[in-house]
Amino acid sequence: MQPNLILEDTIYTLEQLQEVDVPQIALAGRSNVGKSSLINALAGRKNLARTSSTPGKTQSINFYRVEPWQYYLVDLPGYGYAKVSKADRQKWAELINKYLISTPGLKALAVLIDSRVPPQQIDIELTSYARQIDLPLIPILTKGDKCKQSERVAKQNEWAKLLGGIKPIISSASTGLGVDKIWHAFSEHAMDPEEFARIDEEVKKAKAEKKAQRAARAEKRENAKPKAKSKKATPSKKKKKKK
Repeated sequence: MQPNLILEDTIYTLEQLQEVDVPQIALAGRSNVGKSSLINALAGRKNLARTSSTPGKTQSINFYRVEPWQYYLVDLPGYGYAKVSKADRQKWAELINKYLISTPGLKALAVLIDSRVPPQQIDIELTSYARQIDLPLIPILTKGDKCKQSERVAKQNEWAKLLGGIKPIISSASTGLGVDKIWHAFSEHAMDPEEFARIDEEVKKAKAEKKAQRAARAEKRENAKPKAKSKKATPSKKKKKKK
């Protein structure tokens, strides 16, 4: 089942931040980590979240309603971009911190990490802070298609050691790698356990049906191919012996 993401609200200041007691999953990551691209991949759309090659483009908190599952995916401003003014960095930090500590419906923090670079101190600090305030973590390695399989696994294991055994989900917005696993993790944290179990069963059933349909189509194509005619064996003629 492909959920639908609807941009419902955008805020820029602490004064605009209101307490909304609806389950929420927050997305955070360094500038240019691929957050907007991942949101588009999760939505199955190209232009829901604006992407940019310029780091620090997201300067607001964007609230996306997840339908039909009735929780929010919350896109936080990118952090760690050195060319942004100190005042702006401070403003974003205060906005993110206020959101993290004052949102009763916040169920987990998804931290997006670039799979191509070594663990960055600013990412380690954010994950440590989340654990200090007892906020469940969903670490996600982005841009997995840019690395070899062995490099992705090595980075996954490296972060698992730093996070006390929590293995990041390897993802790629370009190929769709990890999208299903990410939705599974989000919904598991945000939804009522019974409702999640019901929807999870529906998703598994839908996947099984699609797999069966693909197999049936492949078999139909195979059966439709013209079969090569088998050549009948002709009896060999014995050569007469010369007298």
